[in-house]
Amino acid sequence: MKSATRSADSPFSTNGEVELSLPIGGIAKRSFDVTTAVLALVLLSPIFLMIMGLVKFTDGGKVFYGHRRIGHNGKYFKCLKFRTMVVNGDEVLRNHLATNPQAAEEWRATRKLKNDPRVTAVGTVLRKLSLDELPQLINIIRGEMSVVGPRPVVDEELGLYDSSAVYYLRTRPGLTGLWQISGRNDVSYERRIAFDTHYVENWSLRRDVWIIAMTIPAVCLSRGSY
Repeated sequence: MKSATRSADSPFSTNGEVELSLPIGGIAKRSFDVTTAVLALVLLSPIFLMIMGLVKFTDGGKVFYGHRRIGHNGKYFKCLKFRTMVVNGDEVLRNHLATNPQAAEEWRATRKLKNDPRVTAVGTVLRKLSLDELPQLINIIRGEMSVVGPRPVVDEELGLYDSSAVYYLRTRPGLTGLWQISGRNDVSYERRIAFDTHYVENWSLRRDVWIIAMTIPAVCLSRGSY
């Protein structure tokens, strides 16, 4: 590992330095990621195009949504998804949390809402089947994400990792991972952090293949998806 000055495109942008490292898995994991993502895009292209049409038809808004997340070594990137929310989602969320204390507490604890007023009818189905995350195959090809790894987080979430943040920053965020196959949003955030730490400490290509295989039934059963 080497040290580098913290920059504006990293959450560690205050004075000082941050340890930089190569992502876990090296060339083997990266080659596996690119091959898998390209093959998946080709095979799923009909579904990809159909979803694009449905999202556009819903309200005429943008098809894709990019949210700033933290990647390997703390570098920011735009995590892509099919848009599942109304175009004025931020305003709707602010109003909902301001008038619903229980929802505000749920949001503070999990950064999620089981009954999110921003989600469209099409978006509800896409989220239930995790199809809204298909555009992240593009993030994988770009080198911003991996097929398997911790789910990408925002600044506030990384703060919850405390000393375990160093493990999150050692790898590219993943399209799927131990958290996704273990209940997703039905699992506490503390357990999610434990899953991410365990994954990084015990990475192997065989484990990645196993997690991908276990993702299929998890998605079909919609465990913890909302």
